[in-house]
Amino acid sequence: MATASLLVYAGVKSYSLKGKLLSEKDLQMLAESRDLEELITRIKNTTYADSVSKVTKPYTAQKIELALRDRLADTHHSMMMSVGGSNILFAYYLRFIIRNLKIILKGKVLSREHEDIAASISLHAEELIHERDIVLKALVAKDVEETVTVLKSIGIGDEVDKAYSIYNEKKQIQILDVYFDKFFYENLSHVLRNSSDFSLHNLCGMEIDYYNMMCILRAKFWDLDENQIQNLLVPQISSSSKELLTRMISADSIKSTFNELLNTKYKNLVPQQENAIDAISEFEHAFDRRIFNAYNAEFVRIFNFSTIISIIKLLEYEVRNLCAITFAVEQKISADTVMNKVFAKEKE
Repeated sequence: MATASLLVYAGVKSYSLKGKLLSEKDLQMLAESRDLEELITRIKNTTYADSVSKVTKPYTAQKIELALRDRLADTHHSMMMSVGGSNILFAYYLRFIIRNLKIILKGKVLSREHEDIAASISLHAEELIHERDIVLKALVAKDVEETVTVLKSIGIGDEVDKAYSIYNEKKQIQILDVYFDKFFYENLSHVLRNSSDFSLHNLCGMEIDYYNMMCILRAKFWDLDENQIQNLLVPQISSSSKELLTRMISADSIKSTFNELLNTKYKNLVPQQENAIDAISEFEHAFDRRIFNAYNAEFVRIFNFSTIISIIKLLEYEVRNLCAITFAVEQKISADTVMNKVFAKEKE
């Protein structure tokens, strides 16, 4: 249970971590690396030095990403301990485990080799909370059906079963991602409903809006029916949000779906693109930017719990930036291209 003194300590820690976030200039310098060896050398001049020092040669983007995510898990776990435990911080922490389960299931669906799947995940986050069993059982399961059976023990198997069924019909691998995300956001929504910190309802609720709206847009693009789309949505606190989502689902085209947002607080995010794929991508990036800016803006609230949530989220964005840059360097993608996608603090 978080006491006032623990919150002050964690709040100070949050501000300290925010002051160490990489700048846009730092990210640009990393993105201009000629190869992964040079990238590692440059990262060693940042706060991520200890993390990448553990990466062994030959360097790969995958190895570097896992090291960065392990470091993120350490920081997240440390913040949870700093406040004496937090249901909301733990709800966000579950994303590490869900990410691994996504990789395992998709790997089995796509018939990847066991060794290949195992090399794509790290169990460090699970080890920190002594919860490795479910991921290991999913990893060693002989096929998709056995993996689904394993996941039923944590209440997600039935949803994954539905996802696999729709995947077989539509052949869109992202459908599996959506159902895992639904599990994550349903848990987050439940925790928020039981929280008396109303500042978090709007802040974290925006992420649930993001999930629901992106779900509707993607599902329409995949040509799912209204019942299938409705089954993907996560309950929101606001009744007005429910009405908006219902209208979006009923819209007769993706363009009409976007038009339902024109009289809402998200009207400035509505894309101008006519092409459906480009419009959805533009909306996703703009909404993502809005969430990033909202978490940055929370640091005017001195010693508020929202700053603790916010620093965790900002560090997630930072690691995502670094992973994108690492992949770009490995694949010889230009620095300008990847920098157009990053979220850096100068862009607040």
